[in-house]
Amino acid sequence: MYAIVDFKGTQFSVEKDKTVKVPYLSEMGIGKNFEIDKVLIFKTDEDTIIGTPTIKNAKVVAEVTKHFKDKKVIIFKKKRRKGYEKKQGHRQKYTEIKIKDIIK
Repeated sequence: MYAIVDFKGTQFSVEKDKTVKVPYLSEMGIGKNFEIDKVLIFKTDEDTIIGTPTIKNAKVVAEVTKHFKDKKVIIFKKKRRKGYEKKQGHRQKYTEIKIKDIIK
């Protein structure tokens, strides 16, 4: 059994007890539970339910397990023959969530 959910503008395939890397949730502390209401597709062994655009009364319960930064992304700009070089970088913040339950 799995579901496809729309969370913060991105679609994720989720299963029970699976961990998912999502964009940073600053308002959520570690160990907090929350619900995702935008369930687009719900699939079991017997059937598949496709929402129009979402499935009513379906939700996914998740728990925040940790906050972390991804590996560094380097931005390098250069103009030929001008002596211009600029190097920047940043590390994107993410939150890891664990799917507790999928409710149809």
